[in-house]
Amino acid sequence: MKRSLEPAYFEALYAANPDPWQFATSEYEREKYAATLAALPARIGSAFEIGCSIGVLTRCLAKRCDTLLAADVAEAALAQARQRCADQPNVTITRMQIPWEWPVGRFDVMLFSEVLYYLSSYDLARTANRARSSIAADGHIMLVHYTQPTDYPASGDAAADGFISASGFTPILQRRELQYRLDLLHA
Repeated sequence: MKRSLEPAYFEALYAANPDPWQFATSEYEREKYAATLAALPARIGSAFEIGCSIGVLTRCLAKRCDTLLAADVAEAALAQARQRCADQPNVTITRMQIPWEWPVGRFDVMLFSEVLYYLSSYDLARTANRARSSIAADGHIMLVHYTQPTDYPASGDAAADGFISASGFTPILQRRELQYRLDLLHA
């Protein structure tokens, strides 16, 4: 069984390149963000974004949320996210290693954008259980995953399917594009 990727893996990526996936400049990322936002409710009370990276999607999502908690494991990425969202008083950005660290409270929306495939099967199931206990009644969980081959602990499809199975939620929207997949789950 493959282990979850450690925080040092991500710190090394951001040390070598402050935007290793070109979140701020990629047309692919802009299209994926637009599709993600289109699938989510227009107005969100409280949201939890897991794997916020440098905060590009965080900034877009913040405009819809009363409160947004954005977390990532890499402090170098979080420094950029804090700067990018400095004028958004409804956003809290924090370092958190999911699933071992988890916030208190309930959320109307939880967003896992291209993060679940970094987790081992054990950590993926634990994350799904934590999400299930933290999602508000009538809340939504959005899974977004890259669908091409990777060398991560799981493929995007396997991670999404594993999370859905472990959470017990039924997808209300599934959209598959050439390079990414969206799954919207209703609590």
